[in-house]
Amino acid sequence: MVIIRLSRKGSKNKPFYQIVASDNRKPRDGKFIEKLGFFNPISIEKSKKIFIKTDRINLWMSKGAKLSDRVKNLLHKYKK
Repeated sequence: MVIIRLSRKGSKNKPFYQIVASDNRKPRDGKFIEKLGFFNPISIEKSKKIFIKTDRINLWMSKGAKLSDRVKNLLHKYKK
């Protein structure tokens, strides 16, 4: 099953996350199908903090992909 989740990048004490569509059997930071955006929790500017390709996420969800809890919360905040 395809799941849309966060993949951690960045370095120690400076996290940066990519929002990716991947197979749920793959590791968190492993191979993914498509990059759908990013989340930078440290950034102060809103434009550099989060970016989500909502059209692509909607496409994956129509194909049966599930959202992780964290991505679901980020998507809700991004739409506001």
